[in-house]
Amino acid sequence: MATHFIAGEYVKSTGSAVHEVINPATGEVVDATPRGTIEDVNAAVQAVATAFPGWWDTPAARRGALLYQAVKAIRAHVEELAHLLTSEQGKPLAEAQMEIHRFAHTIEHYAGLAKNLRGGYVPNLDEQAHGLILKRPYGVCVAIVPWNFPVSLMGNKVGPALVAGNTMVVKPAETTPLTDLRVIELMTQAGLPVGVLNCVTGQGSVVGRALIEHPAVAKVGFTGSTEVGRQVMASAAKTIKRVTLELGGSDPLIVCDDADIDQAVSAASVGRFFNCGQACLAIKRIFVFEAVAAEFTDKLVAKVKKLTIGPGLETGVRLGPLHTPGQRAEVEAQVQDAVERGATLLAGGQRPEGAPYEKGNFYLPTVLANVDPDAKVMTEEVFGPAVPIFPVKDLAEAIARANNSIYGLGSSIWTRDLNKATRAAERLEAGYTWINSVTKIYDELPFGGFKQSGLGQEHGSEAIDHYMATKSVVVKTLA
Repeated sequence: MATHFIAGEYVKSTGSAVHEVINPATGEVVDATPRGTIEDVNAAVQAVATAFPGWWDTPAARRGALLYQAVKAIRAHVEELAHLLTSEQGKPLAEAQMEIHRFAHTIEHYAGLAKNLRGGYVPNLDEQAHGLILKRPYGVCVAIVPWNFPVSLMGNKVGPALVAGNTMVVKPAETTPLTDLRVIELMTQAGLPVGVLNCVTGQGSVVGRALIEHPAVAKVGFTGSTEVGRQVMASAAKTIKRVTLELGGSDPLIVCDDADIDQAVSAASVGRFFNCGQACLAIKRIFVFEAVAAEFTDKLVAKVKKLTIGPGLETGVRLGPLHTPGQRAEVEAQVQDAVERGATLLAGGQRPEGAPYEKGNFYLPTVLANVDPDAKVMTEEVFGPAVPIFPVKDLAEAIARANNSIYGLGSSIWTRDLNKATRAAERLEAGYTWINSVTKIYDELPFGGFKQSGLGQEHGSEAIDHYMATKSVVVKTLA
């Protein structure tokens, strides 16, 4: 059984309760991890608190070099890590490999920024006085990581936090702790100082809450649902902790009548069905100009019906299972609600039949038309392989309907018209807009949600700012 990773080694929990990690494709037990206790949390926080002064005193360039060194170990174990990730999360092996590489790229990106950490100087504040603007790490930070991209989303927090000089405790999702534990072990074995990066497994209601409310913790980075994000924010508010929240989304895709339809269809398929649609930044609503709605819809449905469904470890699979039976049930209920309100099923809408699918959480990729605006697939976040398509008369209607949501995470538009693209970029209420592009995240660009999709930024140099405190100093020279 896997255990916590604290102060450079695997440590047994002080409690006896465990959680079995289940393969979503087969229902088989992959491993088990502890349901951590308050005592386990205290031990992990104490370890990172002890490691913090030495890590902060380490020159920034040296911190970057140590992170580079740690990433080499990750790249040397891509196949092992990807296989483990697919086994516990369910995604196709190719997507798991991409996620491991994504993690490595993110850590390398922030390691490369280590030499660029800067403060500021303000001359002539007063007679014989000048000012300094100091940037210092917060200290002990916490990363609470979801199950859909457990490794890459851990990297979004670990990279900027560690390069800034903080130390960190990671709390992975209870259903996907194994790959995160192994990644942290490999990074520590490769030279990351003992205690700088620790991992405690367990329930969010126990371990997560204890970490957020721990008096020694200064900053929390959380990725997850908007509902849980509210709880994290409320708990952190008790001690006025800094938070970065990357929350839910219901991302719109707009397809104009001058778009490259084939490329837009391909982007829609990838953007909706990658990771079985279990992504905050997945395309979840499609608005197509009436003149090209039929062509776009027919081509998307045809493409969707060709997607190969199966266990993620099998060759050629493009769509794995949903992560848990409960996740599948939620998507089924959302689709059923739409159908009961008069929606037309153009593809999917049911579980695949046959022996290969009986023990897994499989669900056919689903396309809906004629959807009631009040249906759950429009008003809730759909975290699975189902998408509604809506014809619109023009860009103004598309933007208005796209913005009619509590979420504002990502958005996309396909058009050859610079004016339309510019207006969409300016008017779409989302932290990210892709123009004629698949929904790919770049470490070079800041990412954060509008409205109820989050608070603060990940990625970009801006992410480092969210892991550093700013301090002003006045220096008065003596006559």
